[in-house]
Amino acid sequence: MTIHFPFETYWSFYVGFTIFVFALLALDLGLFHRKAHEVRFKEALAWSVAWVALALTFNFLFYQYALWKFTHDPNLTGPDALSLANEMGLQFLGGYIVEKSLSLDNIFVFFVVFSSFSIPATYQHRILYYGILGALIFRAIFIAAGSFLIQYEAVVIIFGLFLILTGVKLCFASKGEIDPSKNRLIKYLSKRLRVTQTLEGSRFFVKKQGLLYITPLFLALIFVEMSDIIFAVDSVPAIFAITREPLIVFTSNVFAILGLRAMYFLLASIVDRFYLLKYGLSIILIFVGLKMTWLNNLYGGEFPITWSLLIITSVVACSIVFSLVVPTKAHRRGRS
Repeated sequence: MTIHFPFETYWSFYVGFTIFVFALLALDLGLFHRKAHEVRFKEALAWSVAWVALALTFNFLFYQYALWKFTHDPNLTGPDALSLANEMGLQFLGGYIVEKSLSLDNIFVFFVVFSSFSIPATYQHRILYYGILGALIFRAIFIAAGSFLIQYEAVVIIFGLFLILTGVKLCFASKGEIDPSKNRLIKYLSKRLRVTQTLEGSRFFVKKQGLLYITPLFLALIFVEMSDIIFAVDSVPAIFAITREPLIVFTSNVFAILGLRAMYFLLASIVDRFYLLKYGLSIILIFVGLKMTWLNNLYGGEFPITWSLLIITSVVACSIVFSLVVPTKAHRRGRS
């Protein structure tokens, strides 16, 4: 399969894009969130809209560049260039929607972690900020490895089967409580390192009587980072089912992760109402797994991206809408 935006040709874009992202993060923490505060609904909504708008703006600019690139390719006719540019633009949008949908599960984990470690709303943004910074680094490593491995058909099949099994497992899994205190790494760190009994403001580390201590805030950050690594095992292969272009995989992942903090503050209080969402995510994982193992070959090498986009958005929308229209007994009691 032809890669239209190979790393060796577009390495300077990766560098520039990475600098741009880190500049956004620095601006975020250094200007807008310099002072620790609780992120309210209106602020979270504004940031959510801003991050989605930024992703869609990049999608449009990327499409325009792809159209210019393919139009000037002597090996392509005008209609072929337009069709290929549309394909690239839709692949980014499809990848972004998949990553955004799968990241909804992260929100539940964040909520449980903050509750378990008794992290007040004032300091939650700080943890998510550094957690997402780490997530960007880990995702880049996963994507680089995936870009190399995905060249081999056997790996594609393995990834696809893994996603199908994960989707089936998610469908039948019960929503158990997550207890960070029982995590092996957290237990190990708590025994081997000096941990303060209480929070020390927004600090991750603190010195007492000349000795360095870590705070519960830092333990919560570690658990957040670990949860993202686990989620990346599913989400990175899933997006490779949408596109094989490393540049699209990387940028759509980044934009989905950048908007994760705002989405958490926007949905944390109501995410448990989306009780059908796990079935929707399960269907998506099974679908993208089938794309990799069967559907792509059935359609001459690539299942139509427009169909993929329609199926994914419909499944997510239906699972959320039906969750709200037909609430569980617990939520019906809560309303009365």
